[in-house]
Amino acid sequence: MEVCVCFCYNKKRITIQKYQNSNTIKTREGKNMETMQGKKNIVLIGMPGAGKSTVGVVLAKRLGYRFMDSDLVIQEQTKKLLHELITEHGVDGFLKIEEDINAGLDCEQAVIATGGSVIYGEKAMEHLRKIGCVVYLKLSYKEIEDRLGDLTARGVALKNGQTLKDLYNERCLLYEKYAHIVQECDHKRVREIVQELASQANA
Repeated sequence: MEVCVCFCYNKKRITIQKYQNSNTIKTREGKNMETMQGKKNIVLIGMPGAGKSTVGVVLAKRLGYRFMDSDLVIQEQTKKLLHELITEHGVDGFLKIEEDINAGLDCEQAVIATGGSVIYGEKAMEHLRKIGCVVYLKLSYKEIEDRLGDLTARGVALKNGQTLKDLYNERCLLYEKYAHIVQECDHKRVREIVQELASQANA
């Protein structure tokens, strides 16, 4: 079943259409669950503080994959830190840089940890869905709030007047839109999350 949701971002009306699943298996509860079978890479998306890099490193080691942090790729290619790019180019300018670089990633057998704002770049997300299985590391707002420190230092792309709660509510819709798999992470240790994802990768 496809679900459409509409909301406004940057004065533009955005319609979200949930992608159809392709490769699925049945869980014990009888629900369809997408597998990673046949995908060249695993792409982790989610809010800042969701543990994408931490989970990504351990998962890559578990599967024998290489690990790639797209935020580090951005910094390497631009020779600047994320918060410096936001200060220099503004949030919209940074998002364009992020989209262009992510849309050009070329790798195989890699676990890719992306920045939290990657989902604003449609071109990048279409590319990432083609080259890998996109996994949304889902955490409750309370968990995210407890984990995050200085948002500016982390390079979080917040618009003027936007709160963390606003950002969370806005982005969750987009994470759900692009994800092949939604991985629940609340109250779970890294090793539990990695075990569950590794099981799906080998399904």
